[in-house]
Amino acid sequence: MPKPVCAVVGIGPKNGASFARRFASEGYAVALLSRKTDFSSKLAAELESAKAYACDVTDPSTVEAAFAAVRADMGEIDVLVYNAGSGVWGTIEELSAHDFEQSWRINTMGAFLVSKQVIPSMKEKKAGTIIFVGATASLRGKPFTTAFAPAKASQRSLAQAMARHLWPSGIHVALIIIDGGVKSLVSDANLEAPETLNPDDIATTVHFLSQQPRSAWSFEVDVRPSQENW
Repeated sequence: MPKPVCAVVGIGPKNGASFARRFASEGYAVALLSRKTDFSSKLAAELESAKAYACDVTDPSTVEAAFAAVRADMGEIDVLVYNAGSGVWGTIEELSAHDFEQSWRINTMGAFLVSKQVIPSMKEKKAGTIIFVGATASLRGKPFTTAFAPAKASQRSLAQAMARHLWPSGIHVALIIIDGGVKSLVSDANLEAPETLNPDDIATTVHFLSQQPRSAWSFEVDVRPSQENW
């Protein structure tokens, strides 16, 4: 029997790697999609039934080609985790129009493009999960998040519109809002520090969302360390 397929978009040494490892450990074939494949290829080699794919989420033709390759290699996608994000920081006086637009392209347009790649097969099966990895910036803007906050707010609105449209078709669209710094499992010495989030623990919540029974689906779940000031 073929394995279910999870596609993680946005692979780095923190959240992306933890999401990939968690779904691989749960018996999924995992597609690792990122703009560059230096890190993701090494990670794929460590996991069972995993493969890295180059994918620039701001380029529709690249997105289409990458997901066509995933389908050819692994089959249709059961779970999509959109973790791609752009953290361009600065005030309105410091940022360029390109900075502002690029943040939106990566955080929102990319989410739009990759979602369209998985929705048809999920609707046909009347099952599937799409999870967006968001941020508290989607709820409030600060001077240094002039580009990031509007992009994440737009992403949140996209997720909400998709959830209201797709839930009746059996597709669980959810948003996880991360509030706080995320530690690196590679370089952080004190992984139990209470002031930062452990990406493996975030992955536990993401996997849980993908397994929720339909009678009690969550749309928005926020996660933060116990010492976060909120």
